[in-house]
Amino acid sequence: MTEPSSRYAFETGVYRPPSEGGRYSLLVRFTRNCPWNRCTFCGMYKTEKFEVRTVSEIKQDIDAIAALSGDLKQTSIDLGHEGRITQGAAVELIRKLPELNYHAGFTMVYHWLLSGAKTAFIQDANSLIMKTPDLIEALQYLRATFPTIERVTSYVRSKTLAQKKAEELSAIRNAGLDRVHVGLETGDDDLLKKIRKGVTAEGHIKGGRKALEAGFQLSEYWMPGLGGKAMTEAHAENTARVLNKINPHYIRSRPLHPIPGTPLAAQANDAEFVMLTPKEQLLEIRRMVETLEVTSRVCFDHAGNYWKDRHGKNIFSHSYEGYQFPEKKPEVLAAIEKGLEVNR
Repeated sequence: MTEPSSRYAFETGVYRPPSEGGRYSLLVRFTRNCPWNRCTFCGMYKTEKFEVRTVSEIKQDIDAIAALSGDLKQTSIDLGHEGRITQGAAVELIRKLPELNYHAGFTMVYHWLLSGAKTAFIQDANSLIMKTPDLIEALQYLRATFPTIERVTSYVRSKTLAQKKAEELSAIRNAGLDRVHVGLETGDDDLLKKIRKGVTAEGHIKGGRKALEAGFQLSEYWMPGLGGKAMTEAHAENTARVLNKINPHYIRSRPLHPIPGTPLAAQANDAEFVMLTPKEQLLEIRRMVETLEVTSRVCFDHAGNYWKDRHGKNIFSHSYEGYQFPEKKPEVLAAIEKGLEVNR
């Protein structure tokens, strides 16, 4: 038998969307870090080198996860738990193999199995940059190894979507990638250039539309406050304009909170960039929401959407499914008004 340390050896990255991880998703690393890695607001991969992992490496990781899953289930059977994933089975396997106390992915796999093993997230920042045949082979192997998986998702850049041929995107979708998450950030060309996003508004539109045409579920993230006071109106209105042209399944708010060590944090609150107050951020969100004409779900599923009402309650639901537009648009605007009553 292979030694446990090598039998269970697989990589797990750090980052994933809140809606695609935590206790519910299997995190499988197809690439390491970010191929662009120049955005002024982002500190996620700044000290790391981007690498595309080989299909062989990815398959070895999937096999290792399968081995760990199988041994957890067998331990459950041995304990009389009928193969159910239980805390007792996990504790017993750790008792036999104490090194699992230090395995970065053990808890993730345990909770994934406990939740039903239904979702997986492909790491890291832009897996669709892989050669299409390699990505398809890895996706098909993941699906074949874990047939309980119902949804597979990944981050992707708009520019990568725009550059892929339509038939490639359709083939990737058919191989088992269901949802893609795109960091739109803003739809304003001047601001996109300022934050070094590496894409134009038209590029965002093209990439988003191609994703939808290929059959992907599409989540687009925008960043309230990203333009500071000087660019707030253009940021809100042009972001809504771009999102109207894409009409993604999900629009997710990620308000700006400057990360220490990033170029944008160095600019914050100097003459070049003046941060919005909480009230000004809400006003920017209101302007954007008022301009939206979509059938998307508009989501505030992140702690950064922190505004409270006069009773100290969150004005927005943090549900991953958000508010269905246009039906819930008045509800969102009413929530913003409640926040404006108490935020300064």
